[in-house]
Amino acid sequence: MLVAAAQEAAPPGFEQWTAASLKRFDQKMHDDAAQDPHHFAVEQLADFPSDSFLRVRREAHGQVEWHETQADVFFVQSGSATLLVGDTMLNAETVGPHEKRNGSIQGGVRRKLSAGDVVRIPPRTTSDLVGGLARIRLLCGQN
Repeated sequence: MLVAAAQEAAPPGFEQWTAASLKRFDQKMHDDAAQDPHHFAVEQLADFPSDSFLRVRREAHGQVEWHETQADVFFVQSGSATLLVGDTMLNAETVGPHEKRNGSIQGGVRRKLSAGDVVRIPPRTTSDLVGGLARIRLLCGQN
């Protein structure tokens, strides 16, 4: 029979973010979003060789995004928004390796996001949080 000690070390790369540990970002992110021209705030929680995790707060329409090699996974913690996803990205700017932003999306489909929803956006897929935005807080994983 195996019994784990309470103080036993977790395996390398293991992370746990409790509701309480995530809550400590709330006020700073609210203040950062209020000062940002895009009403956006982000805190990186972890960056591993094959994935990363971010805490995001958005209080207004976002920027169109496209990642060549990463999938985005959104865990909606609070608020709501409409996600526009897919089709053609117009007038985009390359902002980093394998990443484009800005511009607009021609076509695509709209999906309503609400607290408790989880969505995965595959690589090479355009996305944008658009109308109906109500101070959405996301936990984002990128792989």
